[in-house]
Order: sequence, then structure tokens, then C-alpha cells
Amino acid sequence: QVQLVESDGGSVQAGGSLRLSCVVSGSMYRRYCMGWFRQAPGKEREWVARIDSGNWRNYAESAKGRFTISQDNAKNTLYLQMNSLKPEDTAMYYCAADLRWPCRNEYTYWGQGTQVTVSS
Repeated sequence: QVQLVESDGGSVQAGGSLRLSCVVSGSMYRRYCMGWFRQAPGKEREWVARIDSGNWRNYAESAKGRFTISQDNAKNTLYLQMNSLKPEDTAMYYCAADLRWPCRNEYTYWGQGTQVTVSS
């Protein structure tokens, strides 16, 4: 059973930065896919970024040039570095993982979320 716990959300002014963390508990896996999603009040859940065990990364258009997804395997931790934050980035952010290969944008395991609020 894979467990994921997000942390380090918060409230910042527009133009500021945050780095979200997601600690993954469980066995070490040779192949995996991990992603970040977000959901704002009254809106559907939105995919933000993805990374896999080969360290290939891709991003939603809204995140390109501002957000960076990364991982520290020694710490079993996934990160989302967010720079140049905008009010429209305000949402609950979730990390997710899947062990099926190759990667698809469907995830089996989810964290409980961490809130990000950006004020103007």
C-alpha cells in the first residue's frame, strides 16, 4: 500500500514562490509515475505536472516556465517548485502515484492535499 502526504503549502503574494513536498511511504519501485494536480473551488481537478522513474517530465501549459517537478529518491520525496505565482494558481494541490508502465495520466494513489493561496 502506497501512502502519500503533501505539505508546505501556504499563502503568498503574487510573484512569490513556494515549494510543495510529497513524502511517499512504501517499497522502493523500479518503475513508477508521479504527478501533481490541483483543484480550485467550483472547478474540476486539473493536471499540473508529471515525472517518471526515468526522470522524464512534462507540464500543463499553465505551469510551463514557472513550475518545476522533481524528486529526491533518497528521501522518497516529490517536489513542486512554484515561482512567479499568480492568483489563478490558488487551489488545493494533490500529489499522486501509479505503478503501471508506461505512464498514463491515471493514478491509483493520492494524497490528501495541501492548500496554496496567492493574493494580489
